[in-house]
Amino acid sequence: MKRLLPETLISLADASKATGRMLSRGAYSELDTGASPTLQELTEALHFALGDGRIWLNDQRMVLMQSKVLGRLRQEIIDAFGTEVAKGIFMRVGYMQGVRDAELIRKRFPTQDLTHALAAGPRVHTLEGFVKVVTKQFEFDSQKGTYFGEFYWDDSSEAAEHIAHHGLATEPVCWMQTGYPSGYTSTLFGRPVIFREVECAAMGAPRCFVVGQNAEEWGRDVPERGYLGLEWKGEPRRPGMRRDPAPGDAGAGAELRPAELAATDPVVGVSASFLRARLMIEKVADTEATVLLVGESGAGKELFSQQLHRLSARSDGPFVPINCAAIPENLVESELFGVEKGAFTGATASRPGYFERASGGTLFLDEVASLAYAAQGKLLRALQERQIERVGGSRTIPVNVRVVAASNVDLAQEVGAGRFRQDLYFRLCVFPVAIPPLRDRRDDIPLLVDHFLRLFCERHRRTVVGLSRRAMDALLAYDFPGNIRELQNLIERGVIFADAGGRIDVQHLFTGGEAASVSAHALTQEGRIVMSGFSAGSSGGGHAVPASEGFRSTEDVLEAELALYRSALSANGDNVSAAARALGLSRAKLEYRLRKHGLLI
Repeated sequence: MKRLLPETLISLADASKATGRMLSRGAYSELDTGASPTLQELTEALHFALGDGRIWLNDQRMVLMQSKVLGRLRQEIIDAFGTEVAKGIFMRVGYMQGVRDAELIRKRFPTQDLTHALAAGPRVHTLEGFVKVVTKQFEFDSQKGTYFGEFYWDDSSEAAEHIAHHGLATEPVCWMQTGYPSGYTSTLFGRPVIFREVECAAMGAPRCFVVGQNAEEWGRDVPERGYLGLEWKGEPRRPGMRRDPAPGDAGAGAELRPAELAATDPVVGVSASFLRARLMIEKVADTEATVLLVGESGAGKELFSQQLHRLSARSDGPFVPINCAAIPENLVESELFGVEKGAFTGATASRPGYFERASGGTLFLDEVASLAYAAQGKLLRALQERQIERVGGSRTIPVNVRVVAASNVDLAQEVGAGRFRQDLYFRLCVFPVAIPPLRDRRDDIPLLVDHFLRLFCERHRRTVVGLSRRAMDALLAYDFPGNIRELQNLIERGVIFADAGGRIDVQHLFTGGEAASVSAHALTQEGRIVMSGFSAGSSGGGHAVPASEGFRSTEDVLEAELALYRSALSANGDNVSAAARALGLSRAKLEYRLRKHGLLI
């Protein structure tokens, strides 16, 4: 539980809000005991989706790995490539982990000033189980661009594994743990900060001791520059790929923000099934092969087809989509191939069809399985002969078009049922690509949420700052029968429904009768996994609410909201101010809601 401060004191975060800007300098000594985000608040961000095979720290997927396994991997790399290469690899891994955790703190605690955010780094590092971090001191001045910090490490797993394999070391060996604060601090501070281990338990010291400061303050002999990425030599990047930032990059960490990635690339994701589909698109893009995209409705088949077109040699030509299910059966031929002048009464001019309009580019045939059997034969002929005849015309017109087809049903089964021509199926199925449904790529949900949040805030002129912890939990647990299209609708609904300047909560999302599970596995402060409802709060903090099978009505949503308020009040001794802080709300807003529902007289 947070320690409540006397009303006469003002925290750094309050001072930052009062001045309307982030404090430009600070020190660890200025923080109050128990300053947010506390280890308990961070612990509440850790959730176990036991039946789903996933562990989440806020919206980042985590894995459990035995320390001995990581130690064996470390040893294998040392034996294969030598100590210097292994040191660089593990420092780089730690650096990237620090960057990710810094982004987590930015997202989960956006109102905290830089001093609180920097102080959270050791707590997250400790929570992840590699080492217990004790802050001795740190101070910074953003205007001068200076940072200096000193930290103790107890029970380093990396030092223990090194001793197990090699005995006592002659130099510091906590490489991954040294890279972590470098990535974390550089990302938040906006300038390269390099940490160096000056005492190490693997050398016989009672505990490890690390010092961090601006990269230039270490002088000219800074091998960490190479280890951490300034001289990192990786594989050539494919178009659209992004590298992780090195400490010397301007605004280190900026390129890693999922929201920016989503904003610059319409097809985003990090899950294995998504990456497999994207790789296949990249493989076939520069060819002329016909591509068949197969996936459920709303899974993003048209977006993949657009991406294929952008990566192809036809990118300067037109991209022409057509929904075959929307064309009346008697108009399919004229829509696809066009109409010659005089073909029908009143036709005073020739009209090109979709094949001609897509000449030199890509024709996307969505829901191709819905074409009538007779129309399928005419489409097959056009694909085979690479030429068409307009309705009412006698001359053939050559077409230079690449066809990409999509279906939300299994075309092979449609062939077996006699509803789809086998010869057309084989003509279309030159290079099939399966587009995974959203429930099979849950790791991509946070990326997509950030993308849609930015899109709809701009479109609807709203200032929603993000999603609450339990709202994100609800999305991660939801099955999404409507796939990405449904997620897009939910986020747009939340942007419209949520309070200006606030966060989207569960009651803002599932108002259309969707059955959203509210049960979750969470980690208690004592380190035990428990079944509970979503943790409360627009800032992610809070307390468990009673679990249920799902929100099936507006009344269910209201009851869950009231249970949330009661739980927060009970946990904070009926102190409205403390409960509001735990929920991430202003006192006035919580008091209004309590009075509205009769919980406060």
